[in-house]
Amino acid sequence: MIGQQVLVLNQNVKRESGRKVQTGNINAAKTIADVIRTCLGPRAMMKMLLDPTGGIVMTNDGNAILREIQVQHPAAKSMIEISRTQDEEVGDGTTSVIILAGEMLSVAEQFLEQQMHPTIIIGAYRQALEDMLDALKEISVPVETSDRSMMLKIIHSAINTKALSRWSELACNIALDAVRTVELEENGRKEIDIKKYAKVEKVPGGIIEDSCVLRGVMVNKDVTHPQMRRMIKEPRIVLLDCSLEYKKGESQTDIEISKEEDFARILQMEEDYIQQICEDIIRLKPDLLFTEKGISDLAQHYLMKANITAIRRIRKTDNNRIARACGAHIASRTDELREEDVGLGAGLFEVKKIGDEYFTFVTECKDPKACTILLRGASKEILAEVERNLQDAMQVCRNVLLDPSLLPGGGAVEMAVSKRLTERSRALTGIEQWPYRAVAQALEVIPRTLIQNCGASAIRVLTSLRAKHTQDNSVSWGVDGESGALCDMTALGIWDPLAVKAQTYKTAVETAILLLRIDDIVSGHKKKDKDEQMGGQGAE
Repeated sequence: MIGQQVLVLNQNVKRESGRKVQTGNINAAKTIADVIRTCLGPRAMMKMLLDPTGGIVMTNDGNAILREIQVQHPAAKSMIEISRTQDEEVGDGTTSVIILAGEMLSVAEQFLEQQMHPTIIIGAYRQALEDMLDALKEISVPVETSDRSMMLKIIHSAINTKALSRWSELACNIALDAVRTVELEENGRKEIDIKKYAKVEKVPGGIIEDSCVLRGVMVNKDVTHPQMRRMIKEPRIVLLDCSLEYKKGESQTDIEISKEEDFARILQMEEDYIQQICEDIIRLKPDLLFTEKGISDLAQHYLMKANITAIRRIRKTDNNRIARACGAHIASRTDELREEDVGLGAGLFEVKKIGDEYFTFVTECKDPKACTILLRGASKEILAEVERNLQDAMQVCRNVLLDPSLLPGGGAVEMAVSKRLTERSRALTGIEQWPYRAVAQALEVIPRTLIQNCGASAIRVLTSLRAKHTQDNSVSWGVDGESGALCDMTALGIWDPLAVKAQTYKTAVETAILLLRIDDIVSGHKKKDKDEQMGGQGAE
């Protein structure tokens, strides 16, 4: 009886526990961080990924890369999750958050080897995070959001690390104009909804310099009837989301006809119905009609005679955007149309052919609250990358408008915070001071990676940077990502929004804490036979 094995878990369940799991998790996090390490800073390299459908993704945006990678290890999955969180929350800093989290975990490794309990490390990390956020608030500088050149500098430092940096002047202006357009203040609350109201339309062909922000909206549609006008100055616009066709009954109905005249009457009723809805529209004398549903041939004929240009089956989001841009209201029924529903804000309507597709432009709006960003470029891949970079730039701009305080970029903040943490750690007693100090060291990974990515000597530059930060008034000294030399970030004009940095630190430390907490991984298989076919590799 003694020494007999007792099976509690199912036989085909793989269980790892204790030290092995923690080392595994830390290694997984480090691996993910290494994948992205070269994507930080202005000298960032691009990664080329093939997705399962065979398309190509070329990017150096941390989130976009990790989205395409398929991983098995659960810890690596949670690392990928944090870059997505960062992207959704503040839109920038996806690369740094992964590198930081990886480093936070790898400095914790030595303490685990010295048999220090994970909860002690976690306690120290929590304390360090609070102190880091306090330090950030101390260092931060308020910014005047109405100062255009300053805003352009901030966006410029966000774009500088991306593929767009060659056209950074153009991109900065595009991002700033777009965000300024969709900015809306309602009873004291700022709302900047980039996703809904700043649409990026990618049109292959042309050169990147042709890209621009339209003072209005562009839709990928042509007019419904060839004889309708394709260019209207100062159009009166009506927006509908009902169809201009004969309504078919909701339930299935059968009509029995005994006399031939009845059949003619039924047809007549359908025509009358359409004529009625068209008259409802014509009553308002619009020049331009957009509807989300279809328009029948007969309705087209009536609208044609009234000299109204009609465009059908546009997306709901596009309709909302046109409404915001020209001040029209979307009507659900034609008989409810009022004069105040007509949009008068647009200055020009025209249909242009770009490439081999027709695009409808509603531009020169008086005070648009929505806009379209038109991107041109040589190929689909380039356009996709430009769009991603622009999204980042717009997010950064939005963060600054919502929380107008800045921090110096280029690893300067990390060094300053690291110095403060080291000073604080001297006041701590007991075992917690070591992990606390380790967090301070982990922060140096950002300037170090910047130095490595532009090929300078990491040890020499980092040591001189540390020395620089011990002097007074040198908070804003960091690494110039182009040359790898030390310089003052205020002079270079490289700034990060406080919101992005704070979120980066929070996410990185929280993830490190989360992964340190894990001491057991049980991976089960659904079916035995599947396991045997795969040679038992699914548990890795």
